This record gives sequence, C-alpha cells and structure tokens, in this order.
Amino acid sequence: MENYNLTSTDFILWGLFPLSKIGLFFFILVVLIFLTALFSNLSMILLIFLDTQLHTPMYFLLSQLSIIDLNHISTIVPKMISNFLFGNKSISFIGCGVQSLFFLTLAGAEALLLTSMVYDRYIAVCFPLHYPIRMSKRMCVLMIIGSWIMGSVNSCAHTTYAFHIPYCRSRAVNHFLCKVAAMLTLACMDTWVYEYTVFVSTTLFLVFPFIGIAYPYGGVLLAVHCMHSAEGRKKADSTCSTHLTVVTFYYAPLVYTYLYPRSLRSPTKDKVLAVFYTILTPMLNPIIYSLRDSEVLGALRRVIQRICTVKIQTELFARVARTWI
Repeated sequence: MENYNLTSTDFILWGLFPLSKIGLFFFILVVLIFLTALFSNLSMILLIFLDTQLHTPMYFLLSQLSIIDLNHISTIVPKMISNFLFGNKSISFIGCGVQSLFFLTLAGAEALLLTSMVYDRYIAVCFPLHYPIRMSKRMCVLMIIGSWIMGSVNSCAHTTYAFHIPYCRSRAVNHFLCKVAAMLTLACMDTWVYEYTVFVSTTLFLVFPFIGIAYPYGGVLLAVHCMHSAEGRKKADSTCSTHLTVVTFYYAPLVYTYLYPRSLRSPTKDKVLAVFYTILTPMLNPIIYSLRDSEVLGALRRVIQRICTVKIQTELFARVARTWI
C-alpha cells in the first residue's frame, strides 16, 4: 500500500518498477547491480591504493572515476530501493534539490574526467618521452579539480533555476530521480531560458569533450598502427579499447537524451536511457577495466598473493607462539 504523506512542496517520483512480478524482478536486478557496483568500485580504489605499480597518472585518474561512480549510483539507487520497499514515493523539496545537485555535479565531473583520461592515453602513446612532464602529479590534480569545479558550477546553475520557478501542476515527476528536465514539464511558465542553458551545457559537457575525445583517439589509432613492436601494439590497443568502451557506454545515452529533440522523446525512453548512465555504467566501468586491463589483473594477483602470504605467516607465527607457551 502506497503512503505518500505529502506536504505542499513535496514531489512524487513515479519510479522505475511497476507493481507486478516484473517490477519485483527488475527491483532485485537493480539491487544486485548496486551491490556489485559498490564492491567493484571499492575494490578498484583499494587495489590502486595498495599496489605501487598502479601509482601512475592513468590509474590515479581511474581511481577518481571509481569514486565518482560510487557516489553517482549511491545518490540514486538507495532512494529507489526505499521507495519500492516502503511504498512511499514522495521526496521533499530539499531532498529533491540535493539529489539533483549531486547527480548533475557527478555527471558533469565524469564527462570531463573521461576526456582527461583520453588525453592521458594520447600523450602516453603518441608522445611517450614527454609523458612524465605533461602528465605530472600536478597536472593530474588540476584535471581532477577542474572536472569537479566545472561540474559543480554547471549543477548549481541548473538546480538553482529549476527550484526557483513556480510549479502549478501535479508534482508527480515521471522519473526515478529528481531530473531537472523531467521536473520542468510540471512548471507553469515558459522554460525557454532553461532550454537555452541546456544547449550551452550540452555543448560544454558533451560536444566539446566528444571532439576532445575523437581527435586524440585518431592520433592514438594512427600511432598504434605504426608501432613496430607487436607487444607494445597489443598493450596500447588493449588499454585504449578499454577506455573507448567505457566512453561509449557513458556518452551514447547522454548524447541521445540531450541532443535529440525533446518533442520526439518519451518519458519511458528517457528513464531507460538514464538507467545506462546512472546505474549500469557505474557497475560496468570497474569490471571492464579489471577484465581487459592486464596491469589491473596483475595487480589483483599480486595483492591476493600478498594477503595469502601474510595469512600464512600469521598462522605460522601463531603456531610457533603456541609451542613456546
């Protein structure tokens, strides 16, 4: 039985799961995806922290990607689970604003961070001798801080506008999160200003980064093709194809969502596409990197061997101590 307990400013999230056996199946699936994303991203962060051979710019950026993905899925899925279990689909005005703020900040930061990771691979493959200078620790930190700052500024602009306009229709948002575009369909004023800011944001966070990704990858593919070393070609191809897979999974749904005319999209399509970049991508990113990156697999083996060695040494020490006692 659904219990809303609404105040005059509360919103209602329609959610993703219908009240049926199919809805229950998708709910269980999303919970499993959520738990997998938590475990895999935490494991990736811990692995990069523990293995000194992964203390390089590429894996430092990868650890930041895992942090963003971890926060991204944690901003959305727990509320979905709570709504389904307790039948209370309402969310407070402040809660909706906070969720929207975090969602947009993390989405923008991830889009820019993926571009930084492409630049890292471009320098590593095309200008290997310049790599230590161009991808110094200072440069990595500046890239990460810049991604967070630009994502935060963009998020504040969108959220501030969305939560300062009057809503005169039903407060039922046809989505599973407080997405500003879905909320503005309930507004009782012309939202052309927001649509203009969406165009500007899309250009800054999707079009420009896409160009910034496409151009370096052209150089990377050319450099890989001209490599004389088969082993070097294989390693570069493996690393770059892994990152290209991650970029495609994240950018493709966003490009369709924000560049396709809103009049030709349906709320159902928007929700399905949102599942890709809010739920599936945070789970898939660490899995793709761990399965297709030989360095990560090697680090995983070394950490497991180290843990097993420490465990054996501890057991031997305990046995020796018992014999002396």
